[in-house]
Amino acid sequence: MTEQYKRPQYQRIAVIDIGKTNVKVVVIDAVSGSELAGQRTANTVIMDGPYPHFDTERLWHFMIDALQSLTQAPGFDAISITTHGACAALLKADGTLALPVLDYEHPYSDEVQKAYQALRPDFNETCSPLLPCGLNLGAQLHYQKTVFASEFAKVKTILTYPQYWAFRLTGVAANEVTSLGCHTDLWNPVVGQYSQLVEKLGLLEVMAPVRSAFEVLGPLKREIADQLRLKEPVSVYCGIHDSNASLLPQLMRRKAPFSVVSTGTWIISFAVGCKTEALDPRRDTLANVDVFGKSVPSARYMGGREFEVLTKGLSEPDDDCMDEAVKAVIANDVMLLPNVVAGSGPFPGQTTRWVNEPADEAQRYVAILLYVALMTASSLAIVDADGPIVVEGPFAKNRIYLRALASITGRNVHVGQGGTPTGTAEGAALLTGISVPDVHDTIIPAGLIDTLRYQQDFLERVGKSAHFAR
Repeated sequence: MTEQYKRPQYQRIAVIDIGKTNVKVVVIDAVSGSELAGQRTANTVIMDGPYPHFDTERLWHFMIDALQSLTQAPGFDAISITTHGACAALLKADGTLALPVLDYEHPYSDEVQKAYQALRPDFNETCSPLLPCGLNLGAQLHYQKTVFASEFAKVKTILTYPQYWAFRLTGVAANEVTSLGCHTDLWNPVVGQYSQLVEKLGLLEVMAPVRSAFEVLGPLKREIADQLRLKEPVSVYCGIHDSNASLLPQLMRRKAPFSVVSTGTWIISFAVGCKTEALDPRRDTLANVDVFGKSVPSARYMGGREFEVLTKGLSEPDDDCMDEAVKAVIANDVMLLPNVVAGSGPFPGQTTRWVNEPADEAQRYVAILLYVALMTASSLAIVDADGPIVVEGPFAKNRIYLRALASITGRNVHVGQGGTPTGTAEGAALLTGISVPDVHDTIIPAGLIDTLRYQQDFLERVGKSAHFAR
């Protein structure tokens, strides 16, 4: 155990977990790692104003109300934070926002995009591919500085998103490497410092100091502690990017090589213990930076969003119906091809279409699950992932997805048994130095679904040379 984990032993950790789609505040038991209580809400985007932006004030009131409720039962003695990436807060001298917190799905004009592309560093420096809209955080900052110059001139501090909320709780400004190193164009993971882009944009002086995710930024502000009626001081930790929060428990439990598939709005595949040489920026691969500052080959696509769009209005079939539908879909080559959400994933430039329409809703539902599994396996293959595959998040509960993924990749798929929180909340809680709880995996072996011909047909149809590691 490293020095970073030698912390006071807390009993309960409150975790603020802000995903792109949903937000929650939960309390994690420090011994078992189980979720004791929590509150949830949707993460909404406001469409008026200068550009689509997150409703930070509504989120703030939700957080405070949730913390106030959780103070009474079960209580907590530390706070940690995790949020989605591709997001930053621009503060004025008084600590308020100079501009709203931009939604990364907002597109920019061709003129702005071309100007940014001329500025951004080479992939060899940042291991960050050129992504659409504001998925490169550097593109957001360039857009805001270019289009809203007078407002941007008031910016005195730039914070990555988890640290923005830590700032509001403590008054201490910081940045952190997992958010700086997730496809931002702002970070050089080899040397562990800002890329040339930060200086080109003239932002070096306004970037908050980089602090470790494991650091206590401070206690809660006195006025917030009084509002929550806390009897003892509560420490607030620096915080972490959500996909890296999912990765952290596995880094502490397992030996490389292994893979982690973090599922949510995005399905992000981490190839731990593998090399970055195989990364291809044209196919949405990149190097994330883990909480220890190390590069981790990664691939991503918007799988959760695609699944949500595709299954809208469909009911999930029962197990018997689902099993029969799997056989029918594979036998009749009922198949969906990428991409449902354009601009991300291992098969860029593809236009989604059905090969052989499903006969009924059950077949449609199953074919969508097989599509998500094929796309996940493709993501793992193109980063040369090796070893067992750990799946966490919503798809860890989906039997057909797990079986298909194991069969397509030819590798065991591991899923933690019930009673533990999502990987994001667990990883954020671990920042406080609590012990890593033991987890007894459910192991899904390959071969439960015969997918060989089906996956070969998929690859032939998308016309790519991707392979499935066996």
